[in-house]
Amino acid sequence: MANILIIDDEKSIRKTLTEILSYEGYKIDEAADGAEGFKMFQAKTYDAVLCDIKMPKMDGLEFLEKARETNADVPIIMVSGHGNIDTAVDAVKKGAFDYISKPPDLNRLLITLRNALDKTTLVAETKTLRKKVNKTQEMIGESGPISKIKETIHKVAPTDARVLVTGENGAGKELVARWIHAYSNRANGPLVEVNCAAIPSELIESELFGHEKGSFTSAVKQRIGKFEQASGGTLFLDEIGDMSLSAQAKVLRALQEGKITRVGGDKEISVDVRVVAATNKDLLKEVEDKNFRLDLYHRLSVILIHVPSLNDRRDDIPLLVDHFLDLVCAEYGIARKTADKDAMKALQHHQWTGNIRELRNVVERLVILSGKTITADDVENYVVPNHDKKKATT
Repeated sequence: MANILIIDDEKSIRKTLTEILSYEGYKIDEAADGAEGFKMFQAKTYDAVLCDIKMPKMDGLEFLEKARETNADVPIIMVSGHGNIDTAVDAVKKGAFDYISKPPDLNRLLITLRNALDKTTLVAETKTLRKKVNKTQEMIGESGPISKIKETIHKVAPTDARVLVTGENGAGKELVARWIHAYSNRANGPLVEVNCAAIPSELIESELFGHEKGSFTSAVKQRIGKFEQASGGTLFLDEIGDMSLSAQAKVLRALQEGKITRVGGDKEISVDVRVVAATNKDLLKEVEDKNFRLDLYHRLSVILIHVPSLNDRRDDIPLLVDHFLDLVCAEYGIARKTADKDAMKALQHHQWTGNIRELRNVVERLVILSGKTITADDVENYVVPNHDKKKATT
């Protein structure tokens, strides 16, 4: 049920609007002038406001300005019998959602109000989504290694230096790349991600550099590659250690010259891209094994950031568990659950082969299967695999 505030110095108008809107299912509050209405607006959250313009103590336009300063998300519909087109334009310029002349047409009023409430819903949903996105991008932890990574990111991000992020699967390499982009001067540009391991070797060049129509059998139209898409922003090459040698040679050229050529084309295209690469492999070992180019390694590793495994930062596990409990319970729409001290200790002593990704899944499992408080028994029953229990007892 939406809360509507009606501000009008004419009692008959307030009564009529209240009767109509109450019948439509809205909850109504009334104010006899702008000053009273502004006090009510400050004291309570409304979904929309209907406000007269000509009123004693504080007129509608003054109320509009003050209300917008207090909460710009609430749509305000101006209603007046004394206005003209200039007044309407002035009201909209100052932030009014719409302007309706008195006596208001009932259908026009209800449609305008419904549109205003739709806007309120969209604004609320957008804020919720942004909070969720921001939560997923937080770098949780206060341990020495994580503090060092945060410090390095803040130093490196404002530059255009290329960064090579190393670490085990699920440790948070992608998160580091996102932080580097978010704190860079390119934050308003695109962040384009490429999982080199997920793309067949015969298609990686087309994926990175694009192709011209007819350059190969399935090239039915021109394709813009990831380098072009990321121009002005950041290109994140995940699992770079799985890239073919032929593709490595072209990436090296793109980094050296700042130019790429689409597959099947002969035109050089300038690209302005900052590259952040990540791998779970030892690239120097891959160089020894002739699987990775040494010159590309040196191009990529201007700055090296190693993300520790979860087993190497166990002090951060309670913070991570609390974070994921907030996240998971909110996603499922249930009351926030807690983990007792013994459960936390059990989680800290667990061997995390899947790192942060595994911990996130484990917390979700515990939220689903445990009671209001997660205990050490829950961890024993739902986290430790049966084959590990058998090993421990033999």
